[in-house]
Amino acid sequence: MHGMRVGRYAIALALCIWAGAAFAEGRVAGTMSPVVSALDTLDPNAAPAPEGLQWRILKPEWSASDERAYGEFVRAIGLSECRSVDECLKSPANIYRASDPAGLSFFADCADLPYVLRAYFAWKNGLPFSYVSGVAAIGESNDLRYSRYGNYVFQRTDVLTPSDGRWPNASYVLTNIANQISSAMYRFAPKPQQGDLFDFYPVRISPAAIRPGTNIYDPNGHVAVVYDVDGEGRIRFIDSHPDNSLTRGSYGHRFVRASPPMGAGFKNWRPLKLVGASRAGDGSYVGGYIVAATDGQLPSWSDEQFYGTARGSGWQSGRFVYKGETLDYYDYVRRAVAGHDVIYDPLAETRSMVRGLCDDLHYRAMAIDIAVQAGLDAQPQPVRLPDNIYGTSGDWETYSTPSRDARLKVSFQELKDQVAKFLALHKARSAHVAYRGTNLARDLATAYREEAGACAVVWTASDGSKRQMSFEEARRRLFDFSFDPYQCPERRWGAQGAELATCRDGDVKRRWYEAERRLRNQTERTYDVKMGFSLEELRADVPGSGQDAPPDVDVLSMLGRAADEKSASAMDALKP
Repeated sequence: MHGMRVGRYAIALALCIWAGAAFAEGRVAGTMSPVVSALDTLDPNAAPAPEGLQWRILKPEWSASDERAYGEFVRAIGLSECRSVDECLKSPANIYRASDPAGLSFFADCADLPYVLRAYFAWKNGLPFSYVSGVAAIGESNDLRYSRYGNYVFQRTDVLTPSDGRWPNASYVLTNIANQISSAMYRFAPKPQQGDLFDFYPVRISPAAIRPGTNIYDPNGHVAVVYDVDGEGRIRFIDSHPDNSLTRGSYGHRFVRASPPMGAGFKNWRPLKLVGASRAGDGSYVGGYIVAATDGQLPSWSDEQFYGTARGSGWQSGRFVYKGETLDYYDYVRRAVAGHDVIYDPLAETRSMVRGLCDDLHYRAMAIDIAVQAGLDAQPQPVRLPDNIYGTSGDWETYSTPSRDARLKVSFQELKDQVAKFLALHKARSAHVAYRGTNLARDLATAYREEAGACAVVWTASDGSKRQMSFEEARRRLFDFSFDPYQCPERRWGAQGAELATCRDGDVKRRWYEAERRLRNQTERTYDVKMGFSLEELRADVPGSGQDAPPDVDVLSMLGRAADEKSASAMDALKP
């Protein structure tokens, strides 16, 4: 866990809390210890808040217009070019930035981002705010971020003005949020059977419910915030990372479905209401307590994303049916959020997916540059990997990229699968595909090459020189990209041969890179597997150390075969 510094005008938002590292005293029967912070909690009312950091509650509840304004606030940040949480909240995209005191800084990672955005907006608009500050596992769990049966709430914290009128210090509130929040706060069944209310609720897959400000939870430990939904049902999100970078993407298979207690999917904030407060002379509210809306009070509450629109005997057998047609879950989401049948333009869709992957490669370049600037590649290689490379803490969490790389690989696989689906739909004369040409495979290959040709990824070598990589070269090297932050940037980018001449790694790091190949080959993030392998164990291919071969993500080869088959069929048709 990283330390924190709290200055008078600083918000030091800590990295995502490692659930297993900060235990409270005492234990809850049948659970592991609850999630709380090992760091000191700051009392936001302990002293008068400085000018500019006073949190005055001016409205007793969140209205529909407040929710719309919050969505607009998030959307503006998403549509901007900002690349870190701090930059975003200081950029013109944030209409409230002028009221922030000088020197104020922001840092958010993974699960923190939705809370930071929501709390900041509530502070600037004089709205009540409350958050879950402690959860415990249902059943045994070694890490509450990945508990098998989900979690329940045992503690909430309200942001209130006490009777003596000392307004809360907003910086302390935000610091406490960062100390106490982890992705464990998103991991709950659609209808928890015990504990207090969570901050979020699962929503119906619809245009009204999934909107800017909606949160997306991946049970592999990642959280994103929706900033835009277009007329064709494409859901675009922002997410933050341990290095404080902020990235953008489109919803798809990188967000996995899982059993209902793990709580995967789309979640909206529960509206809050301040009850029992009195009005001070300046119009602010003093005292009282905060009440969150219950499930029955939420018109868009739904568990359909867990069980399907046509339920089966279990969550995996539920079907997603749109206008009488059973669809893959991700296709259903797109149509249901669009609110109409989606007619796919295969060429435009392919171009869009390639552009999205190009953005992901640029984001990866930023992350590796940050790790190199922090000097990780110059440090000795640890004698063992972390207990789990996907879910840990410290420098590995901050600067390694196994989870990010796994999502990238899944997205490349999704691109190939989607292109194959377009070919199959066209061959079946589906009404959901709009294409007027004569050889779809050939035209898809042309669109892919043109879009890929416009993508150039620039990365920094160990000697500081800038190098350029094409999209197709990145695709070919994808499973050679090292996720290990202690290795040189050349290996982080899968360099081979003469390109490795500038790498300063010694023989030990070379052997580690070679031994980690099987881990690089896998796309599934396995959080319940012990991975504290030594070099010798990796070289012996011990259980849990990956897979022998990577999946095939070569789109052009697949399209070449399909185009040849199409041409051969056309020639056969001309034969007498």
